[in-house]
Amino acid sequence: MKNLPIDVLRAFVAISQLGGFTQAGEQLGRSQPAISLQIKRLEDLVGKALFVRNGPNVGLTEHGRTLLGYAEKILSLNDEAFSKIDNALISGKVRLGIPSEFATTLLPKIVSRFVRAHPNVTLDVHCDLSKNLFTKSGQRNHDLILALHDKHNQAGHQYVKTDEMVWVASQTYKVDLQTSISLIAAPNGCIYRKRAVARLEQSNRPWQIIYTNPDLSGIQAAIEEGLGITVLARSTVPGTLKILKPSAHLPRLGKMGISLVKTHKNNNRAVDKMAEYLTSSLG
Repeated sequence: MKNLPIDVLRAFVAISQLGGFTQAGEQLGRSQPAISLQIKRLEDLVGKALFVRNGPNVGLTEHGRTLLGYAEKILSLNDEAFSKIDNALISGKVRLGIPSEFATTLLPKIVSRFVRAHPNVTLDVHCDLSKNLFTKSGQRNHDLILALHDKHNQAGHQYVKTDEMVWVASQTYKVDLQTSISLIAAPNGCIYRKRAVARLEQSNRPWQIIYTNPDLSGIQAAIEEGLGITVLARSTVPGTLKILKPSAHLPRLGKMGISLVKTHKNNNRAVDKMAEYLTSSLG
């Protein structure tokens, strides 16, 4: 019984997809002569020519097209098997610090996928303002911190995405242009609060903070009661609220950076895998 080597099939599929031996070599980290030897080995093994060579360009023969379908299935099953085994071996505890608006609106979907893929990992999630998460005790008590900051990129942080800050109100709320803006905000140190106050001051628009709550659910409840407006990242706005368009009375708020910080340098596969999930899901 003959066997088709996985590494040779991977080179064969790469050439088929990229259209050349050199391109396949660059993708796989091997020289063009090494790729050519692998294909010669495969053609000798199956006893058929698999490629039609026309200068730098190559195309599949009829036998090559037949083999390609099987090769893709074999590689898919091979990679799936290794992924399943690898995930099953990952275990431990991940302590995640995250702003409450992300925990409420985005984290449940990410966590559900992560837990299904890694049943042996325990997640311990703590919500707080970014400034509190980055205190010495905060960094000591968390493995990963999802951070919000004014700069699009922050030194020492793994960049995830840039998001737009927006004004948010209840579906029926109307801004009274004759009175000061009623703000609902998190305590001092919140990036949304800081940006809202700065932009209103720059535009000489009167304002007052009428309600303070550190948690998004409390802020959302106050907004839904029509007490005022707040500021959030566009991607975290709950579906029950509406985004207000910028105007002469509501200045544009600009953008902010979202990044991920691994607080400990020790190798922890569970922490690394959670970081991958957060980055790919939010990016």
